[in-house]
Amino acid sequence: MELQEKVIKISRVVKVVEGGRKFSFNALSVVGDMNFNVSIGFGKANEISDAIKKSIESAKKSLISIDLYGHTISHEVFGEFKSAKVLLKPCSKGTGIIAGPTVRSIIEKVGIKDILSKTYGSSNHINIAKATLSALKKLQTPLTASKKRGISLNELFGVKE
Repeated sequence: MELQEKVIKISRVVKVVEGGRKFSFNALSVVGDMNFNVSIGFGKANEISDAIKKSIESAKKSLISIDLYGHTISHEVFGEFKSAKVLLKPCSKGTGIIAGPTVRSIIEKVGIKDILSKTYGSSNHINIAKATLSALKKLQTPLTASKKRGISLNELFGVKE
C-alpha cells in the first residue's frame, strides 16, 4: 500500500514562561492511499519538521477504510465533531472536488474524484477534519445497505417488480 501524505495546517504556539516566551509548533496532516483508505494525525514539537513527522506517524497508525465505489459517494452524508459539521453530497462526473482546504485534502487522499461539500459551525481545522472522517465512516454502498436491511437492491431503490 503506497501512502501519500499532505500537511493540512501548521500552527505556531506561544507559551509565556518566567524568562519570556517559548515557541512550539503543531501540525495536522492527512495520509491516504488514493484507494479508499485515509487517516488524519496531529503532532506537536519544538521544531516544524519534528511536528510534521509526528503528525504523519500518528496518522499512519489509525488508517480507516471507506466503503465506496466509483468516482463519487453513493449518498448524501452529514458528519459532526464537536461544533464542526460537514455535509458531503454526491455529484455528476466531471464536477471535481468542491470543498474547503481541509475537507479537500482528506477527500483527495481517499480517492474521490467528484463531490460537493459544505462546512458549518466551527472553522477549527482539527474539528473539521474529524467531522469529515465522521461523515466518510457513515458511507455505505447500496449493496451493503440492502444486505443490512435484508432487502433486494430493487426494493432499496423503490423499483416495482
